[in-house]
Amino acid sequence: MNRVVITGIAGFSPIGNDWKTIQHHLESMTTGICYMEDWDKYNGVNTRLAAPVLDFKMPDRYKRKDLRSMGRVAQFAVLSTNLALQQAGLLGAAELQSGDVGVSYGSCAGDTSAFLEFGNMLLNLSADGLNANSYIKMMAHTAPVNIGIYFGLQGRVITTSSACTSGSQGIGYAYEAIKHGQQNIMIAGGSEGLCVTAAAVFDTLYATSVRNDEPQLSPRPFDKDRDGLVIGEGAATLILEQLEHAQARDAKIYAEIVGFGTNSDGSHITQPSAQTMETVMRLSLQDAQLSATEIGYVSAHGTATNRGDIAESQATASVFGQQTPISALKSFTGHTLGGCGALEAWTAIEMMNSDWFHATANLDIIDPECGDLDYIMQSGRKIETEYVMSNNFAFGGINTSLIFKRWT
Repeated sequence: MNRVVITGIAGFSPIGNDWKTIQHHLESMTTGICYMEDWDKYNGVNTRLAAPVLDFKMPDRYKRKDLRSMGRVAQFAVLSTNLALQQAGLLGAAELQSGDVGVSYGSCAGDTSAFLEFGNMLLNLSADGLNANSYIKMMAHTAPVNIGIYFGLQGRVITTSSACTSGSQGIGYAYEAIKHGQQNIMIAGGSEGLCVTAAAVFDTLYATSVRNDEPQLSPRPFDKDRDGLVIGEGAATLILEQLEHAQARDAKIYAEIVGFGTNSDGSHITQPSAQTMETVMRLSLQDAQLSATEIGYVSAHGTATNRGDIAESQATASVFGQQTPISALKSFTGHTLGGCGALEAWTAIEMMNSDWFHATANLDIIDPECGDLDYIMQSGRKIETEYVMSNNFAFGGINTSLIFKRWT
C-alpha cells in the first residue's frame, strides 16, 4: 500500500481565503455570519442568515472561453485548485496531462442560476435563455469536470455529490486511489455556492436559525440555546500525492492522510444515527491502525441542529470519552454543504501544524443531552498532537471520518 501525503492546500471561506486571515478570525472569535437583505423578498423563508465568501472574483487571466462553462461552484473549485497546485509546485507541470493525475471532488449540486433556465422552460414553455453551457453549470459533477478540463487532466474523475460529505468523500476516495496504486496525484476537495434555495431546504425541516437580528450569535453548535444551522459557501482543494513521488521531487509536505472511513445509516433520509456515526470513526481508526487515545483533536461536523448535535456528540463520546478536545468550524463559516468537508480538513491540518485549535463560537452552555466531551469553549487552546480526526455527516445517512498525521 502507498502512503499518501498532502503537498498543497488552498480555498475560499466566509472568514478568509488564506490561512493567515482564517486564523485571525478564529483567534478573535469573529464569524462570517451576516443578515442577507436580498432574502427579504422571499415569502415563506424564515431565516435571513448566511455566510457568504466576500470579494470573490476570478482573475483576468481567465478568459470568457474559460468561464463560459463555470458557475460559482466551479469557479471556486478551479481557482482554489490553481492556488493549491501552485503551492504544490505542480502548476503547469507536464505530468498533469500524463494520466497519472486525477480529480475527486464534490458539491451538493451545480449552480442554481442554471436551474432557473430550465425552470423557465418548464414553467413558461419556452427554451429562451437555454444555451450549450446551461447543463454544464447545473450538473452535479460541474466542479471536477471543469477542474479536469481547465488543467488538462487525463486521469480518473470521481464525482462525490453526497450533500454535506461531498468534500470529505472527495478527499477519502482520492486517498484510496493513491493508496491502492491507481494514481500518483489526486486533486481533491469540495465546493458550494450560496443560494437561498439551500436555506429553504432546511427551513422546511425547521432546521435553520432564525436569530435574524443577532447574526453574530448564531449558529451555536452543541449549545443548549441553539436554534438551527446557517448556510454558508466556499471551497477547498487538497493536492494528494504518493509519498515517494512527492519526495522524489522534493515537495513540501503539509500532512499525511492515514485513515478514512465511510458508511451509511441505512435507516432514514434526514434523521442521523449515532450508532453508524460511531462505527465510521472506528473504521477510520482501524484504517489508520490507531487507538482513540492517539487522536489529539476532533473536528466536529457540528451543524447546530438538535438531532444532529446530539447524535454526533454521543457517538463521539462513545469513541473518545472526555479525553479528546473537539470544536466545530461551522460556528464560524456556517454550513458550507459540499465544501465543508474540505474546508474543515484544511483547517484541522493547519491547526495541527501550528499547535493551536479554535474554540466553537457561541458555545456558552453545553446542551445536557449532548455527549460528555472536552468541548473547546470561549477561546482557542494550545495543543500538541500528532493526529487529528475530521468528521462529516450528510443527508441520506452518509458518514465520513478522516485522520491526518503531522509531517515531521
